[in-house]
Amino acid sequence: MLEEVEVNPSLINRHLEKYELVRKANEILSKDTEYNVLIEMANINAVKRLLYNDHGPVHARIVAGSALEIFDRLLKYNITPTSIVHKTASSIEESALIVFLASMFHDIGNSVHRANHELVGALISRPILDRVLRRLFPKDKRKRIMIRQEVMNAVFSTAMEVQSLTIEGGIVKVADGTDMAMGRARYPYRMGKNDMHALSALSVQKVTIASDEKPVVINIYMKDSAGVFQIEQVLGPKINTSGLKPYILVNAYQNGRRYNVEY
Repeated sequence: MLEEVEVNPSLINRHLEKYELVRKANEILSKDTEYNVLIEMANINAVKRLLYNDHGPVHARIVAGSALEIFDRLLKYNITPTSIVHKTASSIEESALIVFLASMFHDIGNSVHRANHELVGALISRPILDRVLRRLFPKDKRKRIMIRQEVMNAVFSTAMEVQSLTIEGGIVKVADGTDMAMGRARYPYRMGKNDMHALSALSVQKVTIASDEKPVVINIYMKDSAGVFQIEQVLGPKINTSGLKPYILVNAYQNGRRYNVEY
C-alpha cells in the first residue's frame, strides 16, 4: 500500500518539489495580476454573493495538490496520461503541468457568474495560459497551443454533467470533489447558510488519498453521517463522468465505522 496522505493546502508542496515545470508555472501564476484578481473575484461571487463553499485561491491549491497526488498514483499503476498517448505532451512533466494548470484555473469562471462557469473559465483562461506557457516554452509555439488546449479541455470537463475526454481532465474533476473537509464550509455557515451542502461539508473532518486494491483510494472521515451527502451528491457524480471510475475506491468512516456509499 502506498502512503496515505491528507488532502489539504500543503499537499501541493511535495509536488512543487518533484516537478520543475509545475514549480515554474506556480511562480509565474503567483505574480500574474489578472489570474490573482480573477480567482479572488471567483470567491466574491461564490462565497459572498451566493454563500457557496470556498472557490478561491486556497481551494485551487488544495485541488492542485490532490490532483497531482492522484496523477502520481495512477502513474505508479502504469496508467498513461492521455496527453502522452495522443502526443499533445512529450513528457510526464508536461502532463503534470496540464493537471496543475487546470486545477488552478478550474473555478475562475465564477469570477463572471456561477452559471456555466466551467465553460466560461475555460475561455477566459486562454490569455493567461498563453502568458504562462510562453515563459515555459518560449521557442515552441506548437507545444504551447497543444498544452493550452488540453488545460482548457480539462477546465471545461470539471462540469458535473460533462464527460471527461482525458485522464488529466478526469483527475482534476475528481480532485475538485475531494476538497470537502469542514474548512470549506465555515465561512458561508457563519454567514447564515445552513442547508444540506453546508452541514454535510461541516461534518467531514478529513479526506485522504491512499492506494490499495485500486490505484486511488479516497477515504472520508466524518463526525456524523451527514457527510455521506457530499460523497453521493458531489464526489460520486464527478467520479462517474471522470472516466476514472474503474481506478477509484471511496471509503467513508464515522467513529471507525465504515459506510457503504452509492453513486
